[in-house]
Amino acid sequence: MHTDEIFMQRAMAIAQLGRGSVSPNPMVGCVIVHNGVIIGEGYHRRYGEAHAEVNAVNAVANPELLSESTLYVTLEPCSHFGKTPPCADLIVRHRIPKVVVANVDINPLVSGNGIRKLQEAGIEVQTGVLAREAAEMNRRFFTFMRHKRPYIILKWAESADGLMAAADRRPVWISNRLSRQLVHKWRSEEDAVLTGAGTALHDNPRLNVRDFPIIRRQPYRIVIDRSLQLPPDLHLFDGSQPTICYNLHRSEEQPGLIWQQLPAGTFLTDLFADLYERKIQSVLVEAGPRLLQTLIALDLYDEIRLFRSAHPMGDGIAAPRPQGRMVARENLLGDELLVFRK
Repeated sequence: MHTDEIFMQRAMAIAQLGRGSVSPNPMVGCVIVHNGVIIGEGYHRRYGEAHAEVNAVNAVANPELLSESTLYVTLEPCSHFGKTPPCADLIVRHRIPKVVVANVDINPLVSGNGIRKLQEAGIEVQTGVLAREAAEMNRRFFTFMRHKRPYIILKWAESADGLMAAADRRPVWISNRLSRQLVHKWRSEEDAVLTGAGTALHDNPRLNVRDFPIIRRQPYRIVIDRSLQLPPDLHLFDGSQPTICYNLHRSEEQPGLIWQQLPAGTFLTDLFADLYERKIQSVLVEAGPRLLQTLIALDLYDEIRLFRSAHPMGDGIAAPRPQGRMVARENLLGDELLVFRK
């Protein structure tokens, strides 16, 4: 690997420490290098708090070295006042002579303006170092910006014979404990978890993070109940975490619970558009086969995560057929995890 790639790889590694805490911002990491040695590093820790460049500069013990250093950052430094001041101004103020960037920011508030501001101050700027890897890391952010909707992950478990529920819809565990614990980790990393009325009624899920030691936050719970027929005593309506119920009849807000009415004809596309307006950047869909298959048919997904058990069920409801390109395959103590990308 080239030296620039080594330092950018380190910036990407620390950027991911912010996973699950910085949305709707992207994950960003930054390292500052003087004569081949990292003298400061930082990452965006939490939405609304200091950006990666600020934390990296503040970590440098001798600020006089900044004027002789190179700054590596996974995303173009911001050039506008948001919840924090522009990072491009910070770099100019400390007279850092060279900046290496992985991805240009496609947020229209930045989108090349940060790089332009650095160059106009006489700073050398190099872009595109590990750009593909950095874009993959922030695929939720880039999807959110490009398509004006959240990044959508479909998740289900199926038996060895391709079934995902008992014929009478009674709850049945298909995946093993390790797979189920991994799902709780995923919930901690995404902004929201979505389910349908059938799953809510038959399984009464909590859709929260319980079986994972690191709980950064609880996700939004999203439930589709078009006809408002779900009983109010379900876990989803207990007020323990923010919940949105999308339906055809009612818009109302209570503490921790929102009912949002949508038109029937464009229900699902409007649902994801509404989540975009609420700055929900990613959604993990844990639902029944009908809703999952509908989302696949409408092309409203980006990723599929499928647990396949080694054990058959013999009789039950068929799972959807996964679509897309398989990008990962892993054995989890007997369960097989398959990941597909559109």
